[in-house]
Amino acid sequence: MSKILIVEDEESIADLEKDYLELSGFEVEIENQGDTGLVRAVKEDFDLLILDLMLPEVDGFEICRRIRQVKNTPILMVSAKKEDIDKIRGLGLGADDYITKPFRLRELLARVKAVLRRGQSLATNMLQVGPLRLYPDQAKVYRQEEELFLTAMEYRLLLAFMRHPGQVLTRSRLMEALWDVDGAFVEDNTLSVYVRRLREKIGDTDAAQPLIATVRGLGYRMEG
Repeated sequence: MSKILIVEDEESIADLEKDYLELSGFEVEIENQGDTGLVRAVKEDFDLLILDLMLPEVDGFEICRRIRQVKNTPILMVSAKKEDIDKIRGLGLGADDYITKPFRLRELLARVKAVLRRGQSLATNMLQVGPLRLYPDQAKVYRQEEELFLTAMEYRLLLAFMRHPGQVLTRSRLMEALWDVDGAFVEDNTLSVYVRRLREKIGDTDAAQPLIATVRGLGYRMEG
């Protein structure tokens, strides 16, 4: 049974989400303040964090940033804000998905299941490209001897690249690798955000010969 932590200051919303997810077979706990939610998310092992942006004490952006410094727990970010800049910022800090209030509980459940699926290991043998080593059975990635903490989405993206070194992967092919349900939750700029964030994580942005190259008009290629 997957264990979920909801960090939401509106108690009625948190209780409603908890009840619905528990009826769907999940174990769910709630924190109503950002500071206590951050402590539990870092110290305890959860399979998913449902994180509201507007929280007392510590906001969702800061919680996401600090979690990503030490853990790769999948994060579903929730906000009443509809501006794209907030969504891009949340994804850039390491959130795996983003949902805007108001939403239907069925949509929340679908997002939760999709994010959890993305975090599952997809293969069993070690892959290596350049200085990167990926262990799919453990969902761990190393650059030389340094372990990299990737989100589930970043991990799936890197796995797609490392399975096909030297090949051009089109944007549509990468979308299929990242999203499970026919791209139902994909937006135009989302893939670019994840590629940029992955490049930063693997130390590609300052490299003279980056591992992930942009193939203009087609997609991307990982240099083998």
